[in-house]
Amino acid sequence: MDTSNYLVFGFKIAGSLALLIYGMKIMSEALQKMAGPQLRHVLAAMTTNRFTGMLTGAFITCAVQSSSATTVMTVSFVNAGLLTLAQAISVIMGANIGTTLTAWIMSLGYSIDLTDFVFPAFLVGIALIYSRKHRYKGDFLFGISFLFFSLVLLSDTGKQLDLQHNQGVIDFFSSFDVNSYFTILIFLLIGTVITTIVQSSAAVMAITILLCSTGVLPIHLGIALVMGENIGTTATANLAALGANTQARRTAMAHLVFNVIGVMWVLIVFYPFVNMICNMVGYNPEGPKLSQAELAIKLPVVLAAFHTCFNLFNTGILIWFIPQIEKLVCIIIKPGKKDEEEEFRLRFIQAGIMKTPELSVLEAHKEISSFAERMQRMFGMVRELLGTRDDSNFAKLYSRIEKYENISDNMEQEIAKYLSAVSDAHLSDDTKGKIRDMMREITELESIGDSCYNLARTISRLVNSKEDFTEKQYERIHQMFELTDDSLSQMNIIIRGRKEYLDTTRSFNIETEINNYRKQLRNQNINDINNHEYTYNVGTMYMDIINECEKLADYVVNVVEARMGTRRVEA
Repeated sequence: MDTSNYLVFGFKIAGSLALLIYGMKIMSEALQKMAGPQLRHVLAAMTTNRFTGMLTGAFITCAVQSSSATTVMTVSFVNAGLLTLAQAISVIMGANIGTTLTAWIMSLGYSIDLTDFVFPAFLVGIALIYSRKHRYKGDFLFGISFLFFSLVLLSDTGKQLDLQHNQGVIDFFSSFDVNSYFTILIFLLIGTVITTIVQSSAAVMAITILLCSTGVLPIHLGIALVMGENIGTTATANLAALGANTQARRTAMAHLVFNVIGVMWVLIVFYPFVNMICNMVGYNPEGPKLSQAELAIKLPVVLAAFHTCFNLFNTGILIWFIPQIEKLVCIIIKPGKKDEEEEFRLRFIQAGIMKTPELSVLEAHKEISSFAERMQRMFGMVRELLGTRDDSNFAKLYSRIEKYENISDNMEQEIAKYLSAVSDAHLSDDTKGKIRDMMREITELESIGDSCYNLARTISRLVNSKEDFTEKQYERIHQMFELTDDSLSQMNIIIRGRKEYLDTTRSFNIETEINNYRKQLRNQNINDINNHEYTYNVGTMYMDIINECEKLADYVVNVVEARMGTRRVEA
């Protein structure tokens, strides 16, 4: 076979792998869209101990057909404070078991002719995609059809290459001593590097199966590649965690540590372990050479069986050492320095993390919750500013409020930019509605920040005017501040909670109370100025504070309405 033919076959293999990766991506995303909210709740609820966490990880990975999606989701949950590090480690262990299903699907693709299934599946899939109600099912069917079609192409290309009769390829692989640990380590490293580069263990597994099924790659070297794939696949989560918090980075590192420890103990018992798997399948590496048809059936099953047994044994052993793994990753990744301004950056939304729209919406919600808490802290500073008399302390606190106002502007822009990027994805109607509500929430929260800053500026005007409020005015302002703070507290309760368990009546009642109190104080202010209780200038600043509080309370109600998807019905 000349060089040009090898080039053509090289492109066929590369194109088939691209199709396989694309099919896996479409299938995984479709499954996640179909079961997104349910998977999120399962992951958050079913991790009460290491065993339920492990089962949850296995279940979700089987459901979405992507261990990378599960581990990145887990890293994101830790980053959002929804899972502890120990819980996340157990989920990742389960994800490693769940991902073995992919290898079995691939071995099936090499064992039976899937051509008769693939083309009708494409036809049904495209019909479902154009049906609004079943479009995610169509995406799934299209994805799995692409996956199987790519396996058919790879298998056909392997047969056309006729590698088992290519003396150059046979001599190349024969030059490696399968009984040497050095050779096993080389192929393990090759599997790790290739998987890290292509970011798809499925693609590397497909190539491994292709080479083994033709008989040119000895099974021991194929299994060494599979072990390398287990380490290489951890790169996805570690890359995703680069911009996350310390606990999220530790979670990603725990995935790497778990797989490296597993590979280390398997290397110690490598040959007995591999022989045990081969015997289970009925294949003897040292026995008489099998025909091409028999190799094509048995060797993909050996690889899939090894992948499954390796992860089952590894999880069965290391699940008892989760506290020790947790301590180890805490030693490897030290906590970051406590920077004073660290709390002012986005904590839950991280650039570059591979997510589904459902998970992105969850993280945005957590960030909005953090935004709302910041706004209440900002209002607390305003209350403190009113009682500050020392010029130096006043200037520092005023400067801090000013900084918070800039932060609120930046938070609104960053969260809005993130939600806009999420809205570009293929979303369900429910998710589109959530994003619209969130856009309104952040706009109103930024307005709360503006109101807090306006209050601080009015207090600063009062101090610079060398005038002061009367004792009665201070009492009334403090009472209005108390009502406003209550409304902010209730808003934060509603943002943090789940809609079905919440009642907006309390928020609306507080807002009504603030409106009535503002009217009362406005009338009282006119009388007090007429009675020369204080100057007109003091009365103006006094009412500026009262009116700004009432305006702030309106923004709070708008946030509550956006969060609950309701409108207040006025009497």
